[in-house]
Amino acid sequence: MPTADRSLPLHRSAPDGTRFRDLNRNGVMDPFEDPRRSPEERADDLLTRLSLEEKVGLMFHTVIETGPEGTLLERPGAISKSATSEVVLGRRMNHFNIHGLESAETAARWHNRLQELAEQTPHGIPVTVSTDPRHGGAQNAGTSWVTSFFSLWPEPLGLGALADPELVEEWAETVRREYAAVGIRAGLHPVADLATEPRWARQRECFGQDPELVAELVRAALAGLRGRDGEAAVQSTVKHFPGAGPQKDGEDAHFPYGRDQIYPGGRFEDHLLPFRVAIADGADAIMPYYGRPVGLTRDGEEIEAVGFGFNRQVLTGLLRGELGFDGVIVSDWELVNDNHVGDQVLPARAWGVEELTPAERMRRILEAWADQFGGEECTELLLDLVREGAIPEQRIDESARRLLLVKFRLGLFDDPYVDESAAAAEVGTEVSRRRGHEVQARSVVVLHDDGEVLPLRTSGGRLRIYAEGLPDEVVTTLGEPVADPADADVALLRLGAPFQPRDDLFLESWFHQGDLEPTPGLAHRLARIRAACPLIVDIDLDRAAVLTTIAPVCDALTGSFGVSAAAWAEAITGVIPPQGRLPIELPRSMAAVRASHEDVPGGTEDPLYPCGHGLEIGPVPDHEG
Repeated sequence: MPTADRSLPLHRSAPDGTRFRDLNRNGVMDPFEDPRRSPEERADDLLTRLSLEEKVGLMFHTVIETGPEGTLLERPGAISKSATSEVVLGRRMNHFNIHGLESAETAARWHNRLQELAEQTPHGIPVTVSTDPRHGGAQNAGTSWVTSFFSLWPEPLGLGALADPELVEEWAETVRREYAAVGIRAGLHPVADLATEPRWARQRECFGQDPELVAELVRAALAGLRGRDGEAAVQSTVKHFPGAGPQKDGEDAHFPYGRDQIYPGGRFEDHLLPFRVAIADGADAIMPYYGRPVGLTRDGEEIEAVGFGFNRQVLTGLLRGELGFDGVIVSDWELVNDNHVGDQVLPARAWGVEELTPAERMRRILEAWADQFGGEECTELLLDLVREGAIPEQRIDESARRLLLVKFRLGLFDDPYVDESAAAAEVGTEVSRRRGHEVQARSVVVLHDDGEVLPLRTSGGRLRIYAEGLPDEVVTTLGEPVADPADADVALLRLGAPFQPRDDLFLESWFHQGDLEPTPGLAHRLARIRAACPLIVDIDLDRAAVLTTIAPVCDALTGSFGVSAAAWAEAITGVIPPQGRLPIELPRSMAAVRASHEDVPGGTEDPLYPCGHGLEIGPVPDHEG
C-alpha cells in the first residue's frame, strides 16, 4: 500500500497510460517493471539484466536489526554483523530476518526506510522482510519472538490441542494481516515437524505428534498466510524438511551434541507426510533442518549421514525429484560459518562435513540444490566460487529466478511500502486480541480434577488465594492475595515444564533440554501446600513432562501452551471453558522415554496421559455469575 502521504511508491506512466515503477531509472517501462505481465515473464526479463553481484545477493538471507525510533541501524547489532547500508548496497542483499521490534509504527517506519534504501541499487530489487513466529508467548532468540503489539495466541502446540483446521486458518490469517501491516512479507514458518521425541526442545512450535493432524493443520496455516485474492500474502516457509522431530536422545541439532537424527522405529515416512501435503498445497519455500540422518535407508539406498542442508539425496533426490518441489529451498541458519556473539560461539551446523572449509560447505549446499544461505552474508565466497569456475553461473541463475518469482508474486516490485500511520490501528486490534485470548483459554488441557475443584467458584464471598506464577493483577480479579497457604481458601500455581539449564554455546540457554522429571523436592513442597488448602497447578508444556510425582499431590492439574495468566484464570473458572486435548503424550517415567523410539508418535510405554487426553469442565453456572 502507499505510504501515508502517498509519496511512495513513485510511479511513472508509460505511453499507453500504464503506471509503473521505474526501478532501473532509465525512463522506460521494461518488461520486469510492467505490472500487466506474469511473474514468470517479469522474473525472466529481470534475470537477464542482473549482474552476478545482484544475483548472488539474492541468495543470502540473514539477520537484520532496527535502529531507535525506526531508523536504519548503521552498525553491527546484538546479533547482526554489518551496517544496513553495507548489506543492502554493498553486498546487494535483499532478504532479511528481523529480530526485535519496538512498536507497530516504528516497525513500519523502519521497513519503509529499508525499501527506500533498496531503491538505490541498480535494479531497485525490493527487500523481503522475514520473521520467526511472533504471535505466541515464548521467546527464543533462535526460534521465536514475543511481540507485545501483535495479538497473542497459543503456541502451535496449543492450536494442536484444539485440532481445528478452521481455527488454525483464522490464526494464520491474523498473522498475515499483522505482519503485512508492518512490512513483514515472509514467515519462517509453519512448522511441519512431528513432536515424537518427548525431550526435544522445539515441541511448542509443532502442532503435535500425529502425522495426519499435523498435515491438516499445516495446510490450514498455508491457506491463512496466502490470503484471498487482493490481500497482501505472506510467503510461507515450511520447516524443517524432512521432519526435525526424531532427534537422538531429544538433543537439538542447533548444537554439536544434537547433530544426529535417527529412525529406530522405521517411521521416516510419518515425518515426511506433512511436507508432502504442504508441497501439494503450494508451499512457497521449504527449510531443511540441521540434523544428519544416521542409519537411514530408503528404497534400498543408504542416505549419507550429512546435514540435510548438504544432503543431495534428500534435497535433489527426494524434495526436488520425488516430491516435485520447485519452490525456494532456504538453508537453516549458519551452515557455512561459525557465529560469534559476545564471548560465546555457535559452531557452523556443518554436521557430517565439519572438515570442509566455508567455501567447500557453500559449494556442497548448492550441489544439494538449495537456493539460499540462511544466516550468512559472505557473498564474496560465492562470487569467488563462480569466478573460479567451481560453480557455473547458470546454477546461480536457477536459484535467483526462484527467489525473484516469489517477490513478484508477493507484489513487492509494484509496491513494497506500508502506511506507517495506519500500522498501530491494524495490528493487535481489540478484536484480534480478544480472539487470541479466547483461544488461549480454550486450549488449556485439564489433566485431572481429582479434588473436584474445577471450575473454580469465585462468587459467594471473597476467595483468599495463595499464588505462584500469577501476577497480582490477575489474582485480584479472582479474590484476595495472601502470602501463606495456611491463610488461603485455594492455592494456584503455574510452573514451567522441567528442564536442565545449559549456557555454554550461544543460544543454548534458550533451549529447554535434558530430562523431563521435576526436581525431587517439588512434589514434597506441593504436598505441604495442599495440606493447607486445595491446590490447582498448571504446567506450561513447552515440551512433554513427566508429572508422575506431581499429579497425586494436586487437586487439579492442567497443561497449557504459552497461555497468559489471565486466559488460564478464565479457563479454570469456566468463564471460557477449557477444551484442549493433549497433542502429545506425557510419559510416565524417564525410563519409558529412554526405552522409546525417537521417531514413533506416542512411543512411550503406558504414558501417564496419552495423546488426546483431556477432561471437560462445565462453564460457571448462571447463578454463580
